[in-house]
Amino acid sequence: MDNLRVALIGYGTGGAVFHAPLISAAPGLDLAAVVTRDPARRAAVRDRYPGTALLDAPGDVWSGGYDLVVVTTPNRTHAPLARAALDAGLPVVVDKPVAVTAAEARSLAGGPLVVPFHNRRWDGDFRTAARLIGEGTLGRVLRFESRFTRWRPQIKPGWKETADPAAAGGVLYDLGAHLIDQAITLFGPPVAVHAELDVRRPGAEAVDDAFAALTHANGVRSHLWMSAISADLGPRFRVLGDRAAYVTYGLDGQEDELRAGRTPQDTGFGVTPPEAYGGVGTPGDTRPEPTDQGRYQDFYPAVAAAVRGEGPPPVTLEDAIAGLEVIETATRSSR
Repeated sequence: MDNLRVALIGYGTGGAVFHAPLISAAPGLDLAAVVTRDPARRAAVRDRYPGTALLDAPGDVWSGGYDLVVVTTPNRTHAPLARAALDAGLPVVVDKPVAVTAAEARSLAGGPLVVPFHNRRWDGDFRTAARLIGEGTLGRVLRFESRFTRWRPQIKPGWKETADPAAAGGVLYDLGAHLIDQAITLFGPPVAVHAELDVRRPGAEAVDDAFAALTHANGVRSHLWMSAISADLGPRFRVLGDRAAYVTYGLDGQEDELRAGRTPQDTGFGVTPPEAYGGVGTPGDTRPEPTDQGRYQDFYPAVAAAVRGEGPPPVTLEDAIAGLEVIETATRSSR
């Protein structure tokens, strides 16, 4: 069967670091075109993907004979570009967040396939936490603590730092979208949300320090921290069960590997070294737990199978809508 021809719209960090390398490494897919007008980015595409066409505008994609569109552009443009692809009859992968609001995301339903890019489901530490929960190693989970925090006291100019709600900037959309999706993946949509959203750095406009507490129908409470101004990063995961806990520090290494030019085709990609393993146990009785391999490379083959009608999408539009509903509720809670 012929490979699916993929058109990638956008070649910033999302396109260059995540999507292009993962598409190129995926069997059954060809990175056929990249849309970018930036001269430096066009040169970077030519250098790394010499067989890939360069297009000036998204409109060049709709009638170009492509099989799949990937949207990785500023947040406010995600839904409009996805709608244009769908109107052209093309399935689409959309970077997170799929849309600015849940209603906007719902408007994308009912046509060709829409697959949100929630790659953090394939983080090695998250896969390990999910496995331990599924195996019952931790017993009944009481509290799920998850942090995606940074120390960036200096503001980096750009749309992510603007106060305009239509831009969907700030850490709740940027980092919280990952944490919320992971919590919902494990425990289902919450029945209650409490949130504290703050703008802490001098001169900042967008939310840069946030906490959200989710109560799930099964009684699990998810406590989620996201921040650009965290002088201590804290544990990445702290999963507390009535039998044992799983605690890990540091972010999954796949993003750093991709930034360094490594891909899933390189030996050892996504493998966590023993010194970075988390621990499982109780006070005074804790053992290292080998981290499951990070598997970002599993996303696009699953997308290809879904486009061909050979399997379910790896992430559904309904999943993204549930996450956006939490973001909206968190915003109301904070107000």
